[in-house]
Amino acid sequence: MLDAATKALSQILSQPMRAILWKSVGLALVLIVVTAVSLQRLLSWLAGSGEVWAETMAGSDYHTLITIISWIVSIAAGLGIVVGAVFLMPVITSLVASVFVDDVADIVEREHYPAEMPGKALPIGLAITEGAKTALLTVLVYIVALPFVLFAGAGFIVFFIATAWLLGREYFELAAMRFRTPEEAKLLRRQNSAAVFTAGLFIAAFVSIPIVNLATPLFGMAFMVHMHKRLSGPRPELLEPMRRTGVPSV
Repeated sequence: MLDAATKALSQILSQPMRAILWKSVGLALVLIVVTAVSLQRLLSWLAGSGEVWAETMAGSDYHTLITIISWIVSIAAGLGIVVGAVFLMPVITSLVASVFVDDVADIVEREHYPAEMPGKALPIGLAITEGAKTALLTVLVYIVALPFVLFAGAGFIVFFIATAWLLGREYFELAAMRFRTPEEAKLLRRQNSAAVFTAGLFIAAFVSIPIVNLATPLFGMAFMVHMHKRLSGPRPELLEPMRRTGVPSV
C-alpha cells in the first residue's frame, strides 16, 4: 500500500500528468468560487431578511442593536464559508475526479502495467453520476457528523474517518469499473473493505492539506488504480492476449 501511494505521489507531477493537473485544479477552483459566492449571497439575503423581520417585530427602538447583530452574523457567515470550503473539498474533488478519471487511469496503466490490457473508459454519464452520488452522500454524512464538532475534537475525527470511507469507496470503484461492471466493482470493494478503507485514509490525509488537496483527484485515482491491480490479481480475460503473443505478465 505504501508502494502504491509512493508511485501515485511521484506520478502527479510527471510530464504526462501536468496538463490534467492544471485542468483539475482549474475546475476545482471554479467550483469552489461558485459554491462560496452562492453561499455568501444566500446567507447575506437571509441576514438581511432576518434584520427586517426582527426590526418589524421588535420596533425601531432596537434598530441599532439589530443592525449590530446583523453585522456579527454576516461576519460569522463569511468565516463560516471559509471554514466550510475546507470541509467541502472532498465534495468538490469527488465531482472533479469524475471528469478526469479515465485520463489519469490511462497514464498510470500505460506506465506501470504496459503488458496488461488497458481498462475501458467509463461513459461520462456514469462517471459523473457516481461522482455526484458520492458528493451528495458526503454532504449528508457531514451534516450528520456536524454536531460532533462541539465535542473536543471528536467531530474532526468523525470527519476524517467519514472522508476516508467515502473517498476510498469512490476512487476504488471508479478504478475497478474500467475492468468490471458497476455491480462487480462494488462487490470487489465490499470483499476488500478493510484494505479499501485503509487506502482511503491516505486520500483523506491528502485532501486535508490546503492547496495540495487540489490535486486529490489525480492522487486518489492513481493510488486506487494500483490498489485495484493488487486486490483483483491477474484476470484470465486480460492474460489471454499475453499468452497468445508471449508477452510476460506483470
